[in-house]
Amino acid sequence: MVRVVRATPEELKAAVTALREGDVVAFPTETVYGLGANAQDARAVRRVFELKGRPTDHPLIVHLDDARYLQRWARDVPDNARKLMEHFWPGPLTLVLPRAESVNDLVTGGQDTVAVRVPSHPMAQQLLTAFGGGIVAPSANRYGRLSPTRPEHVREEFGDALRIVLDGGECQIGLESTIVAFDADGAVQVLRPGQITASQLQQVVGQMALPAAAAPVPRVPGSTQSHYAPTTPMVIVPASEIDTRAAALSQGGRRIAVLAQRLPVKTYPYVTWINASRRPDVYAHDLYANLRVLDKARCTQILVQEPPREERWDAIHDRLRRGAQRG
Repeated sequence: MVRVVRATPEELKAAVTALREGDVVAFPTETVYGLGANAQDARAVRRVFELKGRPTDHPLIVHLDDARYLQRWARDVPDNARKLMEHFWPGPLTLVLPRAESVNDLVTGGQDTVAVRVPSHPMAQQLLTAFGGGIVAPSANRYGRLSPTRPEHVREEFGDALRIVLDGGECQIGLESTIVAFDADGAVQVLRPGQITASQLQQVVGQMALPAAAAPVPRVPGSTQSHYAPTTPMVIVPASEIDTRAAALSQGGRRIAVLAQRLPVKTYPYVTWINASRRPDVYAHDLYANLRVLDKARCTQILVQEPPREERWDAIHDRLRRGAQRG
């Protein structure tokens, strides 16, 4: 079971002070750790881009402690958005809405939309409530790399560059939030899959928008072709070929890493093998941590067994596909 941790009063006070002084603070959400800054402080937001090495046209998600503050950030909220808020907030769902006039261009990537969510993690809620405003919080990692799901992942990425890392233990979900947008009629389209599936959304709002019907689609976090990638080249392999490929590639002493959903049929001397869960929620929770372990194994390539083709695995397929683009 994931250990849920709350901040001490001293930690919370230090984090809030840092945010108000324009500093950047790493903190946990139920999805991944975020690199937080005051969403109304342009210099602080720019610091987030600098730390991550993130292009400034790539928008950020504004995190709030309660939906009642949404009007400060969005000028229009469709009925379907309100339905989703009531059903899934706090939780791992991000809404892309028409931006309020006061929202800084750095937050939106220069677009007329803003991405907003209310996280459910107790420590994130503590921080947001104590701060009393919106906090932008992209994943606390270098741009395009594996997202952090533990505090030590954040420290490995940034070292002394970060003044404060709030330790909330492991993130409960382990994959980034589902992101949705709304077409001119208010119909919902999924822009980034997450734990909340399209079927779950449809149960709340009814008919979903077809991809072509919702064009043009706003840019959103994690939508680039290559993202969520380890430094070691990674390739996705059909389940029936994982042993054969591992054996062939490791011939001659070449070190190979494998992320599979079963044990190997035999021992391969030069293969580092992780047997991941067959449950999509557990696999997702462990995915980035497992890839980080394999990334440190000094192998020449990571082979990932292709997961099942069903909706509960959609977010995992999305992250693996983007991560493999650098392979």
